[in-house]
Amino acid sequence: MRTGLNPAEAESAPPIWVEDYLAYLATQRRAARLTVEGYRRDLLRLAELADGRSPLELSSHDIRRFVGRLHGEGLGGRSIARALSAWRGLYRWFARHRGLERNPVDGIRAPRSPSLLPRALSMEQAQALLDPVAESVLEVRDLAMFELLYSSGLRLAELASLDLGRGVDMDEGMATVTGKRGKTRMVPVGGKALEALRAWVALRSGLPVGDERALFVTRTGKRMTSSAIRSRLAQRAQQIGLGVHVHPHMLRHSFASHMLQASGDLRAVQELLGHASIRSTQVYTHLDFQHLAQVYDAAHPRARKR
Repeated sequence: MRTGLNPAEAESAPPIWVEDYLAYLATQRRAARLTVEGYRRDLLRLAELADGRSPLELSSHDIRRFVGRLHGEGLGGRSIARALSAWRGLYRWFARHRGLERNPVDGIRAPRSPSLLPRALSMEQAQALLDPVAESVLEVRDLAMFELLYSSGLRLAELASLDLGRGVDMDEGMATVTGKRGKTRMVPVGGKALEALRAWVALRSGLPVGDERALFVTRTGKRMTSSAIRSRLAQRAQQIGLGVHVHPHMLRHSFASHMLQASGDLRAVQELLGHASIRSTQVYTHLDFQHLAQVYDAAHPRARKR
């Protein structure tokens, strides 16, 4: 079996072990397409660093050297940590299918990066983004997408994969989505989002959709891609003069932050976001404290700067 990567192969085709492992992720682990693409980049980077050697020949010393090289090239700690996660998973797969006895990535950590809080819109900015009346079919569609992202805290991939008649129960006001690693969850859909969705569904049939089952489609009746949704959201924010670059994940961050500010229920927000670990949700407590600090500075008579 071909397990290495020589210079000629680097420009032609990825190693067999890369394709085999990615196929396992896609079929057995049911990893999302974007996840598989990310793993592909990180595994090809490992093959490049190995310089023709099989990954089965690499030691922990080699992996540490690779981490040092990546860091020296300016790659941040988060990106290196992601690469190590991909490599560690690969070696676990080798242990099951190639009889590997020791994972050379175990115990190796990426350099620390400064902790960056996710950016969120203020409640006023969210209202400014969503309040303008839609004046065309595509604007009606866009408003329904953005209301749903903000109302239910959906991931971009979860939104793009929704089908008509499945996923969103407008009578019950609930959405059922499939998130990371094929996990399904139910989330409530707010009144404004339901109103926007009903308006869009009434107009959707006027497009050349044919047998397309996607809830959100283009003017030609094809499923909206993640990149198209991202582009339309950025365009809307620019058109209304919001003054910040808005991306779909920012609406998810805004949903989480505003929910936490209003309820203080971290566990509930964790369930709504579909986080496997409460640690992933705790970052929003920092956003909440930032909000409280701003309110304090603005309202408390002894906090005002003179």
